[in-house]
Amino acid sequence: MAVTVNNLSSTREKLMRAKEASAQVGQLSTEQKNSILRAMAEAIEREAARILKANAVDLETSRLAGPMRDRLLLTAERIQGMAQGVRDVAKLADPVRECIAEWRRPNGLLIRKVRVPLGVVGIIYESRPNVTVDTVALALKTGNVLVLRGGKESAHSNQQLVEILSAVPGVPEGAIELLDSSTRDSVEDLIKARGLVDVIIPRGGAELISFVVENSSVPVIETGAGNCHIYIDTSADLDMADPIVINAKTQRPSVCNAAEKLLVHRDIAAEYIPRIVKKLEDAGVEVRGDQETCGLVSSVKPAVPQDWGEEYMRLCMAIRVVGDVGDAIAHINRHSTNHSDAILTRDEVNARRFLNEVDSAAVYWNASTRFTDGGEFGFGAEMGVSTQKLHCRGPFALTELTSTKYEVIGSGQVRA
Repeated sequence: MAVTVNNLSSTREKLMRAKEASAQVGQLSTEQKNSILRAMAEAIEREAARILKANAVDLETSRLAGPMRDRLLLTAERIQGMAQGVRDVAKLADPVRECIAEWRRPNGLLIRKVRVPLGVVGIIYESRPNVTVDTVALALKTGNVLVLRGGKESAHSNQQLVEILSAVPGVPEGAIELLDSSTRDSVEDLIKARGLVDVIIPRGGAELISFVVENSSVPVIETGAGNCHIYIDTSADLDMADPIVINAKTQRPSVCNAAEKLLVHRDIAAEYIPRIVKKLEDAGVEVRGDQETCGLVSSVKPAVPQDWGEEYMRLCMAIRVVGDVGDAIAHINRHSTNHSDAILTRDEVNARRFLNEVDSAAVYWNASTRFTDGGEFGFGAEMGVSTQKLHCRGPFALTELTSTKYEVIGSGQVRA
């Protein structure tokens, strides 16, 4: 039965529907789930005009500008990409009921550790309508019920997307619930719904994530803000470095895996900083820097202490000169959000040290940080990028949307 998206329903009513649906969704077979997902992809394509019309309303009423507006924007191409992402999830192996380990005890008991759905997953996110589709696909594939609380700027887009996805035949009532985004009350109700919601996933800026982590009584999987770094080592191939830096900063500056800081080895600073600053400025990037960087390029704006920890989420980058790879690692571990950081070098010893010692969810050697993404990692899509160490870390998708339980099979055993 399709869900009727009704903003007049209270948050608690929606959460109760979701809880009731959890058992039914968790018992869907792999074949049933894949069939629903394929139908969802077709529905998204079929209703593209309806989705674009709703998105146009959001764009017209939103105050967002620049990269943040780009997050909200849907195009025919992006809608096609969302549909393809759902199809990609349908093609992936189903982790639910997978046997992770099996062993027999001396008393004859057979013990099996198997994957099971998390249950009711609440996701709080900002104005990115594609997140609505990605998370619905991942939740359904893993037998989870999804409660969505999107940003108010994308309310019309999310409403249409949820109505379209919920209307697909085979979707149980309550499997997808959309909360009112016009008030913060729905966020507070969701994060206090212990017993109805099994886990909360916040996606967005540092302020949103901190609020949820500090106030939720429901367990939280923390997705991280992205103060991401690139370190240019003394032996780096500078011709390789240029496009990596430009890509990591400018390809989509509003996302969490965009590079925000550039660290350059002192031995090559005089050669490399002027050339990369010119390329960054030609690409529209505001460049800030430490004293040494400002001394090399007069157009660079002096950085202040808070620059080193800030996630800009726009066309802005701060540059710092460091003495060696150890200094770079120390700076990153002090200022980063433990999301994605990269070293560009020909020196394998330095690269291995960087990979081992930088305490981030994803560390790169000679590649852009922009690859920290469920789709780019081959996961089909993602719920977010976790920067914590429990229950998962990095891009998390199907496997991370499951928990485990033990099946214990006996033949009359009792404990002595």
